[in-house]
Amino acid sequence: RFVRDGEPYGFVGTNVWFAANLGSLKKGGDRDRLRRELDTLCDLGVTNLRILGASEGTVPAFTVSPTVQPRPGVFNEDLLDGLDFVLSEMGKRDMQAVVYLNNYWEWSGGMATYVSWVENRSVPHPLLDPNATWAEFMQFSGRFIDHPRANALFRTTIRRLITRKNRYTGMQYRNDPTIMAWQLANEPRPYPGEDRTRHIETFIRWVRSTASFIRRHDPNHLISVGSEGVVGCLQSDSCYIAIHALPQIDYLTFHLWPYNWQWYDPSDPEGTYKEAVDRATAYIEKHMIFARKLNKPLVLEEFGLPRDNHAYAPCTLTSWRDRFFGMLFDLTRDSLIERDPLSGTNFWAWGGEGRARDPEDTVWMLGDDFTGDPPQEPQGRNSVFDSDTSTLKLIRIHARSLKFLSTE
Repeated sequence: RFVRDGEPYGFVGTNVWFAANLGSLKKGGDRDRLRRELDTLCDLGVTNLRILGASEGTVPAFTVSPTVQPRPGVFNEDLLDGLDFVLSEMGKRDMQAVVYLNNYWEWSGGMATYVSWVENRSVPHPLLDPNATWAEFMQFSGRFIDHPRANALFRTTIRRLITRKNRYTGMQYRNDPTIMAWQLANEPRPYPGEDRTRHIETFIRWVRSTASFIRRHDPNHLISVGSEGVVGCLQSDSCYIAIHALPQIDYLTFHLWPYNWQWYDPSDPEGTYKEAVDRATAYIEKHMIFARKLNKPLVLEEFGLPRDNHAYAPCTLTSWRDRFFGMLFDLTRDSLIERDPLSGTNFWAWGGEGRARDPEDTVWMLGDDFTGDPPQEPQGRNSVFDSDTSTLKLIRIHARSLKFLSTE
């Protein structure tokens, strides 16, 4: 189990990946909104935030903009100042941050951008190039895992962040108690090639060496992989167990996406919800078994479900999402009561005050509100807005139950 200040630590959290952008003083930033969002989350009992610590490149569409590192070795001090500010404000509210340092997917630059930089090749981005496929993109991004030059650049980024001195607190990040954990990446995966065994072994080595690099520069914080579970390990149980059995990795993570994984159809909830829940609970139990075996905590750090009728507007209902969230919250509470490994959840994602430019059909563009959904997805699909009263009630009740457990 997690322990904080000598007491068991179970938490309800969320993903606010855009926090550093919102904390910036330049375009896209809004510090007044950031403060209000943090206050709202604290009032709900949400005290653990998973945030994006690094973003890369200058792709203008379907991608976060601006980015922390627009060009190799060139860092955007305005965004790093935004990250300083976020951590400072979270510290004032006794909140905890899980900071992920890279991304397998295209929406923040990530691994594909590192490969593109060192090879001077464009990323096969399916949303920008009609001739590109997602399979080609995943192979391109997956090459990062075994790419020395790309990883050398990445380690420069890691070192830059870990040793950074926060201008608002005066502390280096590696000494900041607001940071709960560094995370290697969002949903890193082995290369999806034919030689499956070799690619899995390479992935395990990458997790070990990257986590060891972080540990050498920061012995104070937890380290996690950011894995979505066996779905992100080429469906290999042994791969998932191996990366989390490493002594450099302190706890297990997994994600849960019934719609993305085609378990649930929001246009037919009556016909698909039960099967989605059955498959979700089986997926959870599988990872609980792994965590028991490894004797480490487990965090469900991404999960979501579309709004009713797959609508995007904040005024639309969330009855099926609420059922899903309630089920997951109950499982987490029961795990903590039974001293099982599942210790926390971070729902995807907090939209708060954000509102889409056009809730009927839009993706994010620079100048739009951040809503929680990444830029390449319809804004509002998985966002929890401050107007979702039924969902907020569920979150508040769950947070209170966890607080009660921690004081028993």
